[in-house]
Amino acid sequence: MDEYLLVISTVSSETEGKNIAQKIVEERLAACVTLTSAVQSFYWWEERIANDQEFILFIKTKTSLFQKLEQRIKTLHSYQVPEIIALPIQTGSKEYLDWIKQNTQS
Repeated sequence: MDEYLLVISTVSSETEGKNIAQKIVEERLAACVTLTSAVQSFYWWEERIANDQEFILFIKTKTSLFQKLEQRIKTLHSYQVPEIIALPIQTGSKEYLDWIKQNTQS
């Protein structure tokens, strides 16, 4: 049985988010990417607290594709250290999980 992931990444602009989403779906590294509207992020960077507007990508994929997906995001991303966090999908609708499987690389 395939295992599935929800991968989360943040980007600096809606345009960057759309570009990354389009590419990884076209390349079948993800079945779906949901791009949020703007959020405010607070984080440590270069010895200070940064406060920036960001957009969140929720990426639905298979566990077996994570390494390829991670490398592709790093290639497309503008950040020096992009957020790439993978959470296992413990359970879900069989039809939706089957859809992820059908719409990603074998």
